[in-house]
Amino acid sequence: MAPAPSLQDQVDALDAGVGILVMDGWILVEVLGGDAEPWLNDLVTANVAFLPIGGSGRSLLLGPTGRIRADLLVFRPPGGFLLLQSPGQPWPIDELLEPYVLSSDVSLRRSEARPAVRPASSGAWTVSLLRSEGLPVSPEAFESWRIRSRLPRFPVDLDEDSLPAEAGLDEAPIVDRGKGCYLGQESVAKVRNLGHPTRVVLGVEASDPLKAGQEVIGGTRPVGVLTSVDVPGGRRVAMARIRWEARGIALTTGDGASLFLR
Repeated sequence: MAPAPSLQDQVDALDAGVGILVMDGWILVEVLGGDAEPWLNDLVTANVAFLPIGGSGRSLLLGPTGRIRADLLVFRPPGGFLLLQSPGQPWPIDELLEPYVLSSDVSLRRSEARPAVRPASSGAWTVSLLRSEGLPVSPEAFESWRIRSRLPRFPVDLDEDSLPAEAGLDEAPIVDRGKGCYLGQESVAKVRNLGHPTRVVLGVEASDPLKAGQEVIGGTRPVGVLTSVDVPGGRRVAMARIRWEARGIALTTGDGASLFLR
């Protein structure tokens, strides 16, 4: 019997585009009905009307002030949409969307499907209801890979006070600027056109040990925190959420370890 793939084998498979994420603990919600497309398109940030049958993409659900409420994959099988929500998010997506159904011809239903999900370092995702060939990877391997790939995750590197712009998520196709209204659109446009977010999420590394939750110091004062940490090949790599004005100055941890942008 061949040995089970190591964590590094799984990370390598994700790097090569042949790793399939195991979806244990994910919430899957079907959006069905005659109004499913326009209804969903008016709520989430991506333009789901442009998704072809069998297509998929990442999207956000925002609150009225533009803060992130959910981070989703939207898949379009025949007859509706399937929303895939990773574990650990504060609110299930069906509970967030239910108040907006009202008189629309829309129904929300939990799904028992377990599609194959193939992530890429560009932040793109491929979803299929059929298990395609590839190496299944664990949540631990995916977490290691995505930190190395500098891909922020909600609600770990971002929280419910975060704006999409903090992690560069206010760009197409995650946020479609030309499709018209969606929840939080006005706030997203205001940040983009008139200013910048108060915080930013960056990839960093250090030669000294790092741990999630460590304070980040800019100059002589606290400016943020390490949100995710991984240790590939003896290096220490992490995601850091810091204040906007600290993004161009020398950073250290609270323990004095120098941090370098990746």
